[in-house]
Parts: sequence; C-alpha cells; structure tokens
Amino acid sequence: MTNAPDAPDALLSTEPSVPVSPAVLPALRRRIQAVLIATQILGGLGIAIGVALAAVLAKEVSGTEALSGLASTATVAGPALLAMPLASLMATRGRRAGLVLAYLVGAVGAGVVVLGAVTGSFPLLLAGLVGFGAGSSANLAARFAAADLAEPDRRARAISTVVWATTIGAVVGPNVAAPAGDSVAGLGIPAAAGPFVWASGVFVVSAVVVALLLRPDPLLTARAMAGPEDEAAAEGRSLKAGMRAVRESSRARLALVTVAGSHTAMVSIMSMTPVALSHHGADIRLIGLVISGHIAGMYAFSPVMGWLSDRLGRLSVIGLAVALIAVAALLAGTAGPSHGQTALGLFVLGLGWSAGLVSGSALLTDSVPQAARAAVQGLSDFIMNTSAGVGGLAAGLVVSTVGYGWLNLLGACLLVPMTLLAVRGAARRA
Repeated sequence: MTNAPDAPDALLSTEPSVPVSPAVLPALRRRIQAVLIATQILGGLGIAIGVALAAVLAKEVSGTEALSGLASTATVAGPALLAMPLASLMATRGRRAGLVLAYLVGAVGAGVVVLGAVTGSFPLLLAGLVGFGAGSSANLAARFAAADLAEPDRRARAISTVVWATTIGAVVGPNVAAPAGDSVAGLGIPAAAGPFVWASGVFVVSAVVVALLLRPDPLLTARAMAGPEDEAAAEGRSLKAGMRAVRESSRARLALVTVAGSHTAMVSIMSMTPVALSHHGADIRLIGLVISGHIAGMYAFSPVMGWLSDRLGRLSVIGLAVALIAVAALLAGTAGPSHGQTALGLFVLGLGWSAGLVSGSALLTDSVPQAARAAVQGLSDFIMNTSAGVGGLAAGLVVSTVGYGWLNLLGACLLVPMTLLAVRGAARRA
C-alpha cells in the first residue's frame, strides 16, 4: 500500500521531527548524500569560478597590485564571520535552513562584487567578496550534514565523500572563468566580473536544490532518532552549551586543534608558494600546475582518508596528518629553485590537510552530545577560518622578512599542539 507507514516514499517525505524506521534509513542516507554531493559540486564550482579572478578584479578596480591581496583576505573573512550565526541557525532550525542561508548570502555577495566592479567602488567590491566568501560556509557545513545520520563506523567516509565532491567544482571552475567573462561582453560589466555573475546564479541553484530536496532534515531527524529526551533538550543546543561540551571533552579539543592547525598550516604555506615559485623563475602556467596538484591532494584522496579514519581510528589518521604536513613543510621549505620538489611538497601538503580535516571532523562529531553537535561544529569552522585568515596575513610578512623556508618551519610548528594532544589521547586509551 502506498500509504503504509513503512513505505519508503512516505517515510522519505515525512516531517524532520519524526524518526524514520531502520528499514528506510539506508535509503534516506543515500538520498541525503546524493543531494549534498550535488550541491558540493555546484557550490565548489561557484567558489572556484569567482576565486579564479578575484585578485585580478581587485587590481583592476583599485588600480594597484598592492591592494589585490585584500581580495583573498575578504573571501576568507566571509566564512569566519558567518560560521557562528550559521551554527546558531542550524542548531535551532536544522541543516537545510543554514545551508540555504549560506548559499543565498554567497549569491548576494557575488552580486555586490559585480556592482562594485561596474561602479568602480573598491570598498563595495571588498564587501561583496566577504559575502561571496561566506558562500563557502555551506560547503564546509555540508560535511557535517553528511555525518548526521551516518553509522558511527562509517562517519568519516560519509564526511570524506562530500569533501571529495568539491574536487569536481574546484577543477572545472577556473576553466569556465574565461567563458563567464566573455558572456558579459556588451553589458557594461568588466570581463573579470563575469565569473561572479555566474557564481551568483550557481549559488541560487544550490539554495533551491537544498530547500527542495534535503528533506527530511538530517540533523533534526538524527535528534528525533536519538530519543525524546535529546530532541527536547533545546538548552543543550546553544553556542554556550557547545563551548561547554568542548571544555568537557579532551577528544573534542584535539579535534578542534587538528582541524584548525592543519587548515592554518595549509593556507599559510599554500598562499605564499606562488610568490616563492615566481622568485625562482616559474611562469604562471607552472604555478597553476603546482596549485592544481595541491588541490588534487586536498580533495581527490579524501575518501581514502575517510576509509583509513574509520578502519584505523581517528587518532591514527591525525598522526598521519601530522607526518604528511611535516614532510610537506620540509620538502617545500628546502626546495629552493627545484620546482619539482616544491610541487611534490604542495601535493603532500594537500594530503595532510585532507587527513586532518576528515579525521578531525569525524572525531569532533564523535566526541560531543547530539544536541551540542551543530554548535560545536560551527565553533570549529569559526576557529578554522579565523586562524587561517590570521595565518594567511602573517605568511606574507614572514616571507618578506625572513623567507619562504622559515614560513614552512613556522607552519610545521603548528603541528606541535596537535601532536601533544594526540599522544596524550592515545596514552589515555592505552
């Protein structure tokens, strides 16, 4: 009967506050993961389209190369500013509301970027880039949405699959920047702003896909399935409660340090690698290949990191992240004029970032109560993006004063807190 309570179609369309039956849960997991993968591809495409020409557009509008670096700073500031409000919204309204908001903020931000380019207003352009960057908050939050209904022993794989989907958009995005620029010819819009017109549309499509298809809401469904006590524990979902949950869990603190440390080390080293390569005679084509290899290391192998994290344990893969980032810093920091060694170092750096993000995100989800997860996950993204923003700004100062090799050494020093906490955690489990 089509109206039977256990009919898959009926249960897949049920209200988020109603727990689904175990028989339908596998189908629901696959459906939610498919929606998240589709929006990750779209969202990654939107971000990559815009980022490809953000610095170029900033230079054109400001009239000076010295201010073009503020474009990347603005795009990093966006997700940091939106992380906590987004976490608060998700904690009360669920993943769908938060993801839709993030994509719409990104769409509006891209529109403001275009307006700033047309009017020649650099402050307006930067404000738009902040909003545009906030769109990437949806891509970050989606990895946690994938974990909401995942089985505990497959949670890291669920996270890594969604992270992997970003690869497609990240690779395709820069390649459609030129057609996007050509598409606005004759409209009075600078060609470098064309990608942001497309990005705005892509973000709107992503928001519509989430609003229509991410049903039932994975976070609210997970709470309902945890039992009436957890579903009713609204006071445990506040940001204050999330901070308290982190203070009370040493594993959660390790997870936060892992995600923030690996991300900050990656952003700091990666952001200044093109400068170091250019100092040793690399042209734009070669720099692009090195960064493409780095991006491949970040995303393409994330399913491997998820599988390892589920099979060997979160702490083991955190240890792998520490080792990979340390090796990457050694390779890149001592490469000098060897472009091949620099490329290898950046590829390994991407692998280390992937290991840290996947294992750290899974450990964070494991380590806090269901009610506090959305708040804690938002806190993680806030700390991660804020730290990376500070690291990116400091990286330029370090390279200009003491050199690229020292930047890599300092990046490796960020691994020390991760290592100490991981060793302490392993000792407690022994």
